[in-house]
Amino acid sequence: MTAVVDVTGLPPMDVPGRLERLRAGFPAAGLDALLVSELTNVRYLTGFTGSAGVLVVAGDTATLVTDGRYATQAPAQLAAAGVDALVEIAPADQHPAVAAALGGARRLGLEAGAVTWAQQRAYAERFAGVELVPTTELVELLRLRKDDGEIARIAAAAGVTDVAVAEILPMLLDGATELDVAAELDHRMRRLGASGSAFETIVAAGPNGALPHARPSARPVAAGDLVVIDVGATVDGYRSDMTRTYVVGEPTAAQRRHLDVVTEAQAAGVAAVAPGVPARDVDTACREVIDAAGWGAAFVHGTGHGVGLDIHEGPRVAATSAATLDIGHVVTVEPGVYLPGTGGVRVEDTVVVTAGGRRPLTLASKDPIAR
Repeated sequence: MTAVVDVTGLPPMDVPGRLERLRAGFPAAGLDALLVSELTNVRYLTGFTGSAGVLVVAGDTATLVTDGRYATQAPAQLAAAGVDALVEIAPADQHPAVAAALGGARRLGLEAGAVTWAQQRAYAERFAGVELVPTTELVELLRLRKDDGEIARIAAAAGVTDVAVAEILPMLLDGATELDVAAELDHRMRRLGASGSAFETIVAAGPNGALPHARPSARPVAAGDLVVIDVGATVDGYRSDMTRTYVVGEPTAAQRRHLDVVTEAQAAGVAAVAPGVPARDVDTACREVIDAAGWGAAFVHGTGHGVGLDIHEGPRVAATSAATLDIGHVVTVEPGVYLPGTGGVRVEDTVVVTAGGRRPLTLASKDPIAR
């Protein structure tokens, strides 16, 4: 019987306050207005979940420009989020509506990571007398620190994942294929209340586990395999991310050492998470354990990343990261050791940075024996 996970009755998010926090950064960026074209950022600022639209944020107004498919949905979603913004329904050419929404703005920010060269040229031609200013991560920096409502949604997504993984473990003993296990995980997460998977579910058994981002194949899970399961759910747009590694049957001495080293490294990384800690220090804490075991060269990726509306967002948790962890940041800690021809082990939790250190949001058991 499928367990019950509460994905309803979640606390509200402070969506209305986001526009004012964004505007507060305009003077330092030298902007009169910002054209938000990255859809995830549009959703963050307004609650709008459509597949097409741009948001014009000026000094005291905000206008969502979208098309006729969302004539009913857009106003309803903005009202539900408590966002004070206009909705303009435009035909194929949205430039006139955007230009009107600018008012007297003379310096318009464009999200450099979301605007193509062709789009920039079109804006330059259509917005006479407006200086276009490339911007970087103005909205993304606001998204770093999650409010209680956001954290509750990530925690609910994590809870869905915890239950789904526990429910499919018997499949590892029955010779199911990687594809079968991944499909069943995706199905169960939806039955538990998720809107879908947070990313393409990874199930990698035996030698396939040595590929950090292996895609599920038709290979059956066999006795003696290490099995890497990397999975996440989405609840109200917010995502979770978790990895567990299992062994089918009793582990060999080599497998036990492999599992123990990565589990110890992951615990060291989680213990290092706290406000004021450089993100690179979390990476170092994991890497020192794996280096001491002689497997430093087999840990081939960074230790983690931020999680929220996107499965990969700031802050990065890696040796090259310049970020410092702060209360409300949600990050993964996911060291791994990958041995070609043998298999891989990765253990991952999603954790939120708290005043007292950290709180894990993924709670599935780390017992590696598939039962």
